[in-house]
Amino acid sequence: MKTAVVILNWNGKNWLEKFLPNVISNSSDSEVIIADNNSSDDSIKFLEENYSNIRIIQNDGNFGYAKGYNLALKQINAEYFVL
Repeated sequence: MKTAVVILNWNGKNWLEKFLPNVISNSSDSEVIIADNNSSDDSIKFLEENYSNIRIIQNDGNFGYAKGYNLALKQINAEYFVL
C-alpha cells in the first residue's frame, strides 16, 4: 500500500518551518509531497535547502484549494492520499 501525504502550500513558508518537521517524523511509511500554488515567498527555496528529499510539485498559478490539489494529485501515484 502506497500512501502520499500531500500538503498544498501558498506563501506558507512560516507554516512549513513550524509544522513540516512533525509531519515528516510521523509519516515514515508515506511519501511527503508539497504541492505549491505558485508561492511568491521563499517556500520553494526553503524546501530545497532544508528538505531536498521531499518531492515538490509546482503549480503555475494560485488555483485555490480544490484545483490546486486536483492538479497535484494527478501527478502522484499512490493508493491513498492524506491531504
